[in-house]
Amino acid sequence: MSLDFNSEISALKNQVFTLLLALIVVSGTLTIYLYRDASLKGKDIEAIRPQAQQLIGAFNQNQKLMIDFVNALVAYGQTHPDFQPVLRKYGIAPQPAAPK
Repeated sequence: MSLDFNSEISALKNQVFTLLLALIVVSGTLTIYLYRDASLKGKDIEAIRPQAQQLIGAFNQNQKLMIDFVNALVAYGQTHPDFQPVLRKYGIAPQPAAPK
């Protein structure tokens, strides 16, 4: 009977060792994959950074035009009440006048 337990314990030790070895291999592979992916993504980000900066600059240049356009829509909506539903649909609300 004790021989039976010793063989079972030995088999369990071998199984635990095999599972630990498999866990080390899988976690190492995953670590290498994630490191490689992160380094490639970093290179991609650096490659598109000039384009992103150019787009941000274009947006900043056109921002005043967009604000002026929205203000013109609000002014039009104040003189034409039938245009108010369109402004509400797109979330454009007239700004309250600043107190003097």
